[in-house]
Amino acid sequence: MTTELRRLRNYIGGEFKDAADGRTTEVVNPATGEVYATAPLSGQADVDAAMAAAAAAFPGWRDTTPSERQKALLKIADAFEARADELVAAESENTGKPLGLTASEELPPMVDQIRFFAGAARLLEGRSAGEYMDGMTSIIRREPVGVCAQVAPWNYPMMMAVWKFAPAIAAGNTVVLKPSDTTPASTVLMAEIIDSILPKGVFNVVCGDRETGRAMVEHSTPAMASITGSVRAGMQVAESASKDVKRVHLELGGKAPVVVFEDADLAKAVEDIAVAGYFNAGQDCTAATRVLVHESIHDEFVTALAKAAADTKTGAPDDEDVLYGALNNPNQLKQVAGFIERLPAHAKVEAGGHQVGDKGYFYAPTVVSGLKQDDEIIQNEVFGPVITVQSFTDEAQALEYANGVEFALASSVWTKDHARAMRMSKNLDFGCVWINTHIPLVAEMPHGGFKKSGYGKDLSAYGFEDYTRIKHVMTSLDG
Repeated sequence: MTTELRRLRNYIGGEFKDAADGRTTEVVNPATGEVYATAPLSGQADVDAAMAAAAAAFPGWRDTTPSERQKALLKIADAFEARADELVAAESENTGKPLGLTASEELPPMVDQIRFFAGAARLLEGRSAGEYMDGMTSIIRREPVGVCAQVAPWNYPMMMAVWKFAPAIAAGNTVVLKPSDTTPASTVLMAEIIDSILPKGVFNVVCGDRETGRAMVEHSTPAMASITGSVRAGMQVAESASKDVKRVHLELGGKAPVVVFEDADLAKAVEDIAVAGYFNAGQDCTAATRVLVHESIHDEFVTALAKAAADTKTGAPDDEDVLYGALNNPNQLKQVAGFIERLPAHAKVEAGGHQVGDKGYFYAPTVVSGLKQDDEIIQNEVFGPVITVQSFTDEAQALEYANGVEFALASSVWTKDHARAMRMSKNLDFGCVWINTHIPLVAEMPHGGFKKSGYGKDLSAYGFEDYTRIKHVMTSLDG
């Protein structure tokens, strides 16, 4: 007996539609390796239609009051909360994530973030009007930028969609959002929920592959392109957007240093770093996967972390004892395994280092020690459940190693010495520095990096302001 595949559709101008030319892609459940749905493989005609719908809706949405936009976003948050079980199930099937952890660790922050931006809609501030030239009054207006082309990744499909559409819509923009081709299901479900809340054309979802995303970014309609993805993808977006001087918002890769000094609470550090490194199978650009440990506690730390890895479970979404599920796709599994297969002779696999099971894309919690600063696995993003450990001699060398990569998104410092923590937080060249913790995020604080980790901020008032533009209005007092 053949199970009928679910049929996902684009959401354009308030209507659910197949791709104009009928093309589709298969969507695979990473936990089983089996196809469970088809999604549109959208082309230029679909992108054109979505952009036209967003452009037509923009004047009306732009002119709504902040209180109206707040009310709509609060309704979306309530609706997502009411249908949490459906969203969690879709996200788990999308990604292979554990159902329980998705329900407890992703859905609540996501709803909270929508509510934050609902409040932010009413708090846009500019400088007060004033006379800076005789006989003239100047006013600052903060306005929405227009249509926003947004491309979300596959590691947190639901939450990253929220990070994109919520601030954009709160500021008065309209949106064309493309989920990853491997994880469209939860975003399409979001569109179904939003359908009865927002005016037609304010929020649009176009499914497709890399070429679909390219068509969106290169399209003449959007005033802004926002992407969360790889450095390579970000560079391509920036290059494409430069041709018509679009505003660009890039949240790209990471290689977070986790600096553990000799006075740190070792047991707490090991426990927290293992969770922050392996959560979501390490498929997180802020994951605690590059640990730097003072030489005096290096061996003790490695032994403890290897035991923590051995005690960490990966498995099926309905297994309540697992910390993480499958890697997202076979290419990602191949990439993670490739890093381990290419390890230099001086490296040592202390735990894991192998695929788990013969169904789905599971990889064991892994610890690698004995590494040097210029090793491939230190310099490049693995994006998997692999934690590397290096030894350092003093604070200066710790900083040298920590900053010695091309990424600059997140970092953490583990020490009881307040002055040292403050020095490190000042000198670490990363967009976020955690002290004696790693990975907590809150809606009120910005998330975003430097260097090849991109530019622009998600979350917070800073993220909200990224979706606005500044206009100076000067008027003569002489009439």
